[in-house]
Amino acid sequence: MSDTNNDYLDKIILGDCRDHIPNLPDSSIDLFLSDIPYGISLDDWDVLHNNTNSALLGQSPAQVGKSAFKRRGKPINGWSQADRNIGREYQQWCQQWAEMVLPKMKNGASLFVFGARRTMHRVVNAFEDSGFLLKDVLAWKKTSAHHRAQRLSIVFERRGLADEMENWSGWRLGNLAPVYEPIAWFIKPYKIGSTIADNVLENSVGAINLQECQIDGANPTNVLAFWFRDGENRVHEAQKPLNLMEFLVKLTTKEGQIVLDPFIGSGTTAVAAKNLNRHFIGFEIRPEFYELAQQRLEAGPDAGTIRYESSPFQPMLFEKSHDDYGR
Repeated sequence: MSDTNNDYLDKIILGDCRDHIPNLPDSSIDLFLSDIPYGISLDDWDVLHNNTNSALLGQSPAQVGKSAFKRRGKPINGWSQADRNIGREYQQWCQQWAEMVLPKMKNGASLFVFGARRTMHRVVNAFEDSGFLLKDVLAWKKTSAHHRAQRLSIVFERRGLADEMENWSGWRLGNLAPVYEPIAWFIKPYKIGSTIADNVLENSVGAINLQECQIDGANPTNVLAFWFRDGENRVHEAQKPLNLMEFLVKLTTKEGQIVLDPFIGSGTTAVAAKNLNRHFIGFEIRPEFYELAQQRLEAGPDAGTIRYESSPFQPMLFEKSHDDYGR
């Protein structure tokens, strides 16, 4: 472990965060802000289990040629007995690196962890078992979301079941439109016997800057309705709006403090921190995302509205909720 963050400060490192987090100084990070993999098999980087079912990440005949569908996930009840272990293995993966993060955070520091509605409980369990305390679960409300819910009557019509088709008219197979994603808000416990005000005096973290984060003159709630800026190009399947990340940084840190994102993807957390005069430390395991993140950093404050020709994704893909799959 190093005595300083100099080797990592204001840099995005290409590599597995688990190889680097132990090198960070203890009690040196003011904020953890990360849109971590959700463990829902959105893409191969999101497969965080040992299930080798060959149908995973394939494409069904009904999806071929339809731009709204990229990958085929697993339905809730799975296709094999091993599918029941996916959530458990995802929780173990989260806890592995959460335990590494705990000593690196300052006492009383906040951690914002994005997750999927169906797997967030696994994240909460992993972080609580690692020593963190759950403060709240915020909701990022999106302006829109693709909703695929198949008409049950059509399914029965194709099977030649006329009576059943009539009986189930108006019913669908699927979920309600997925217009929000949860953000778990944890804190690292501060000293027993002290108050949060005492901790602010000692560690400069633990309070929230409501004045800086007012929305239309009112204090914010735990429902965050932020969307992408006009022209903000989306270069990653799970990318979050720059406005949202800047809000969370402003809410819990002061200028000059350090924000850690071990799964930085397209670099939005780093861009937000840089725009707000905070330091950042980021890690990204995929070379293609690392390159995109470096491009965004080099672009400066306008990074959110610059088009990246090297992006491997098409805009249509980003409207699909990342846990609205396998219906």
